[in-house]
Amino acid sequence: MTDTAARLLLLLSLLQSRPEWPGPDLAGRLGVSGRTVRRDVDRLRALGYPVDATKGRGAVYRLGAGTEPPPLLFDGEQAVAVALALQLAPQTVTGSAEAAARALTTIRQVMPARLRHKIDTMQVTTVANSWEFLARPVDAAVLDAVSDAVRRREVIRFDYHGDNSLDRRSDRRAGEAEAWSPPLRVEPHRLLVWSGRWYLVAWDLDGGAWRTFRVDRIAPKMRTGLRFTPRALPAADIAEYVRCQVDRGDTADDWACYGEAILETPASLVARWAPGGAIVEDLGPNRCRLTMGAWSWIGLAALFGTFEADFEVVGPPELLDACAALARRYAAVRDRPDD
Repeated sequence: MTDTAARLLLLLSLLQSRPEWPGPDLAGRLGVSGRTVRRDVDRLRALGYPVDATKGRGAVYRLGAGTEPPPLLFDGEQAVAVALALQLAPQTVTGSAEAAARALTTIRQVMPARLRHKIDTMQVTTVANSWEFLARPVDAAVLDAVSDAVRRREVIRFDYHGDNSLDRRSDRRAGEAEAWSPPLRVEPHRLLVWSGRWYLVAWDLDGGAWRTFRVDRIAPKMRTGLRFTPRALPAADIAEYVRCQVDRGDTADDWACYGEAILETPASLVARWAPGGAIVEDLGPNRCRLTMGAWSWIGLAALFGTFEADFEVVGPPELLDACAALARRYAAVRDRPDD
């Protein structure tokens, strides 16, 4: 934000904080000259804010009278960003749809007419189970508890569920209960969203190491009230750190077809590019096990082939058959005579 923009926001905040402001007082609070105050007031008026002022060197400023609150200080791009964010929020956070809709309505009411029209044209319809590898949405109350602990730098205790074994996923599909770990105590440092999934980067107090947790698998317990001193993060680029983590708490989503293969390529590379919800197990410097799901066996076979690495199918037989069918299909394309 530029100095001018920051000063305008502060000026608007001051004008809203009390009925009237003498010009010299505003200049003193803003650290500028009276002339700059007058120019900033003109800028606010140009943006649609009704600012009244008495004439003369001892001018007194106040927001104009009226029942409607002053319009928000958004430009067109910001208005579009806010409208999109509020409409997409329910896609990753359950229980937020009503609050997001009310927030968008409130913001719309205090925007200038030209921006209200702009966000009215940005109506977004989200579709579940689309082509994207969408994650299970995070409960709004859980996200609030975790983000509050991050903000307060407070140790958080929670139960954590999920198991990376294919057998356990099959059991869950059959209706059996998910596996829960013993309660964990961590220092929460950073929240991150990647591929529609919320992750928490935290220091595991019992394990003495950095860990990455899927927030949708966290069940917070009572607040601890224990504050901690932030540690140096495990990487300068925390987003890249999470993307390349093999053990980041992912479990495969509910797809019709699941398969497993051994790939002759580094696990960190596969973790970086595998679809959301895929499970990667490090088997050595240039070898890993990848388990993931897809909409069809042919689709799953094609996904395994996207890593440009030799691989061996572990199972099930349907995946091996799909690889053979896909190979024949590609071979037919290669051998087709040119027109």
